[in-house]
Amino acid sequence: MLLDDIVQRSLAVAATRSRKKKVALLADLLAATPPEARLRVTAWLGGTLPQGKVGVGPATLYRTPPPPPSPTPSLTVDDLHAACDALGAISGPGAAAERRAQLDALLGAATEAEQRFIAGVLVGEVRQGALDGVLTLAIARAAGVPDTAVRRAAMLAGNLPEIARDAFTGGEAALSRYRLEVFRPIQPMLAQTAEDLDDAWVRVPSRVIEHKLDGARVQVHKDGARVRVYTRQLNDVTAAVPEVVERVAALPDRRLVLDGEVLALRPDGRPCPFQETMRRFGRRLDVAALREELPLSPFFFDCLLRGDVELLDAPLSARQAALDAALPPELCVSRFVADDRAAAERFVDDTLDRGHEGVMIKSLDGAYEAGDRGASWLKLKPTHTLDLVVLAAEWGSGRRRGWLSNLHLGARDGDGFVMLGKTFKGLTDETLAWQTEALQARERRREGHVVHVEPSLVVEIAFNELQESPRYPGGLALRFARVKGYRPDKAASEADTLAAVRRIFAKQRGG
Repeated sequence: MLLDDIVQRSLAVAATRSRKKKVALLADLLAATPPEARLRVTAWLGGTLPQGKVGVGPATLYRTPPPPPSPTPSLTVDDLHAACDALGAISGPGAAAERRAQLDALLGAATEAEQRFIAGVLVGEVRQGALDGVLTLAIARAAGVPDTAVRRAAMLAGNLPEIARDAFTGGEAALSRYRLEVFRPIQPMLAQTAEDLDDAWVRVPSRVIEHKLDGARVQVHKDGARVRVYTRQLNDVTAAVPEVVERVAALPDRRLVLDGEVLALRPDGRPCPFQETMRRFGRRLDVAALREELPLSPFFFDCLLRGDVELLDAPLSARQAALDAALPPELCVSRFVADDRAAAERFVDDTLDRGHEGVMIKSLDGAYEAGDRGASWLKLKPTHTLDLVVLAAEWGSGRRRGWLSNLHLGARDGDGFVMLGKTFKGLTDETLAWQTEALQARERRREGHVVHVEPSLVVEIAFNELQESPRYPGGLALRFARVKGYRPDKAASEADTLAAVRRIFAKQRGG
């Protein structure tokens, strides 16, 4: 099977805004893919490699221009798979030069469209406007199995290529074997945004309100003395958080799967900024020294498994009862059942006074919708913040000379990004130095003092309001924008959308 078959269908998917058409295009492609290639093709369409990381990142890809493309397609699916195997096997002295040479050989045999597709797969940024939800529906349609069976299996396996293989080879029966398993993390449930407490009160009638902690989301699995800690991206970070491991290992229950946050606290109990907490998850860690300097505290808000009882489909009230039975109060996020509106307002005020960024409002009747922004969870942040993607940056002047400073910020819109404004405010010297290196590694091109970059870094932006602006394609601009911190735990596909920005603007105008 030619790689061009995959690339052309991916381009067709990117060219339509219709979710229904995207699903149909991908389903037809998967149905026509030879069984032996289906796993790898599914992985590529989802923007991943079956091999995992192969040592090629933005710095390797974009620092130098690719070789001239081939005028005609000749690469096969097997060719790309074998090339990725070879790239991943390179190690030792001279590895960087050899990896560059092999990458150039691969790209030189590819057409221009294939080069873009290969680059997207290698760095996890295949932008075709088809996220996992669309691909999941396409697998179900192509394999002739119910959508619900594929969605649930994907939630529990966390591996769409594996699910595609089982859906085609064994149908619904093969998918039914998936269960929540200790030490196999699942995608976390996410929250929708509430405009204000009035909005949340209407949308979630039977509710509990919790502190919204600005920490690192973790999923902790325990079986006997063994404990593993996973991030929201399902990366194992157990070695970086020994204090979390110790607290959970000491719990009396033999088997647990817990969902929560870890964060660094100041001596007065107030939370440290998010970027301080994230120092504990860096690449080069002296864990013992960092633990002494910046200890972490875990707080859990959900229990997905206790003993041999799986709780994903149980209502939140039952999951929180299991949490309270398994954990001491100091390990649980503060919450209360909100029947009284005045009491809810007091809880919100108290939460903000404690230095937290807002509250969560959750339905007591809702199940755990892993990997989805479920309507039964709402987040309320009284101050406006958006998770945006860095599109470009400008070289600084004066004291900031030599650093990339003024950030060009974009919201997600379909398979692309729409610029909403710029800011250089809120950046510390440490952040400036880091982002200068990180952005140059993702450089695409330069225009004068502006460096355009691969849109993969997510940054949390606080702002006072939105204003109409003919200067930007989306017609809106941020006012008094400032950087709260980078979000290395989030992918560009998780950035806020232009539609969400427009809803904030409409609410601001009283709409």
